Amino acid sequence: MLSIDWRSPAAYRHTKHIPAAGFAWEYLRRNDEYRRDCQTIVSTGGAAARAFEAFAHRWGLRFPVRPRRAA
Repeated sequence: MLSIDWRSPAAYRHTKHIPAAGFAWEYLRRNDEYRRDCQTIVSTGGAAARAFEAFAHRWGLRFPVRPRRAA
């Protein structure tokens, strides 16, 4: 549970300096449904590609693809 007073503007002053992606992450990681979905993916180990794609699509996530070999 968060220990900040959500009604206090001073508690959120730092958010003026968070980039959009960071702000989105802070919001998303507090979402109970996201956390359940994430735990399901993690608990399956090497989740099937289709399940992983569905998870990423549902939450609007993009994962950069790394090349398998150095160019």
